[in-house]
This record gives sequence, C-alpha cells and structure tokens, in this order.
Amino acid sequence: MADKEELLTNLTKRRLGKTELQVTELGLGAMDTPQTENGFETISKAIDLGINFIDTARIYQNSEYLIGQVLKEKSNTNIHINSKTIFRDADGCQYDIDKSLKFIGVNKLSSYQIHDLKIKDWDQVMGSNGALEGLKIARIRGLIDFIGVSSHELPVIEKVIQCGEFDTVMIEYSAFYPISKDLLELAKQNNVGVIIMRPLGGSGRTSSIRNQMRNPNFKLSITPQQLLKYVFSNPNVSTAIVGARFPSRIIENVITASNYDILNDSEIKTSEKDAELLFDYQNN
Repeated sequence: MADKEELLTNLTKRRLGKTELQVTELGLGAMDTPQTENGFETISKAIDLGINFIDTARIYQNSEYLIGQVLKEKSNTNIHINSKTIFRDADGCQYDIDKSLKFIGVNKLSSYQIHDLKIKDWDQVMGSNGALEGLKIARIRGLIDFIGVSSHELPVIEKVIQCGEFDTVMIEYSAFYPISKDLLELAKQNNVGVIIMRPLGGSGRTSSIRNQMRNPNFKLSITPQQLLKYVFSNPNVSTAIVGARFPSRIIENVITASNYDILNDSEIKTSEKDAELLFDYQNN
C-alpha cells in the first residue's frame, strides 16, 4: 500500500474563483472526522497524500482542535483551511474567527464563511453590524484572506453569487442533487469559487450505497467512486469536500481522484437515474 500511496501525491488542482488559490479538486470535509479514534490519522493521511483544502466549522465538535493538533506535526505544509461561523452579527462573527485561529493554531485562515445562511437571515447578515461586516473587519485585521457563504437554500446561493460581496460559495451538488447545476455555471460566470458539499449525497446515502454493493443483485452504476467522478466532471466545481473518518476512506478517494475519466453526457444522465433508483433496492 505504501508504494501505491507514493504515486498519489499529484492531485489535480483547480482555481478557487477570484481567490486565485489553487486547491485540490478533492478536499476533506472534517465535520465527522473527530468522531473516531482514527481522526488524527485520517487528517494526517489526507495531507500526506496531497489534499490541500480542509473544511471545518466552529460548531463541528473538536474538528478545529483536531486539525490544529495535526498541523503541529506537519512542517512546510501549504494547507488551505476553511472554517465557518453560525453567528449573523459582526461581533459574534469576529469572536468565532478568533476562536478558530486559537484552536487551529494559525495566525490566518485562507477562507471563512457564514455557515448555513438562510433567506430569513439575509438582511441581518448584509446590513449594518452584520456578519459580512464582521468578515470584512477580520480581513482588514489580517486574520482571513477570503470570505464566503455556505447554504442549503438555492435562492440564497443565487443572491450570494450575484451580490458581488463574496469570494466563495459552498453548495450541495451530486448525482442525487443535480438541481444546483445552473448555479455552478452562474458562479463561474461571476468568478466565485465553488466548494461542493455532500458530493457523495451525505453520509447516510454513502452507507446505503456501500451496503447495497454487497448485494449480488445490485446492478446500478452508482458507487462512491462514480459519485466523485460525477462531481469532478463538472468544470465549474473548484473543490469537493468529502467527509472521512478513517484513513482508508482517504486512500480510496485519492485513488479515484488521481485516475478518472470525465463522464460523458450519457454517463452523467445514467448516474442521475441510478441515484433516483438507489433506494428502490433497499425496499426489495
């Protein structure tokens, strides 16, 4: 395995929109990583195999701290950390950024986002003393380089892309959720970096897929590897953050990202169709 891993250190990088950062198209989502005793090794393996974009958040229990512990043992690593705040006001936002820096053990983060923004909070976030103002102040203070938003609401994503205030956007996109495809194109047109969350459809779906793959009657093309290829085949994606709790999952994902062919239109449609059919197998 070690010899194979040595060959997997040249992951393709893509430009993260107007930030001009070159990030690996395969990123690590570290929300659940601390939930196992293998968490430290998992993050370490990701860095060792060339992943240079790691996503976390203040509300992800122990995630920032664990990342910080790993970084203490890594020298000369050019890792881009993206964290997020759930606060909607400037003071709370800056408080979270200071906490993030403390736990991760760095002086500056590449990117910081307003977490899970909903349309009902838009005016507060964008107004006087709102979270956007807090992010801008933090950038002036030299604590963060770029600012963005994560959201599960497509109308919010559209506003984020078009308002001109944000450098990055985190959006759900997968064969299970292709409806956001047009917004990826819009982001590209506006030079906003696109971070894909839930590229495998979420941990519950991934577990279901792995269970179904043990079924000899499972004949769909929808596998974790195919789901990654689906996302990577969209040129408007900057990076896809894949959650992992075990080093073996990191290795599997890196192998896929290091050697895949872009899906053609027919293969993309088949992936979407099979994603719709997946849960029919659970009920039979």
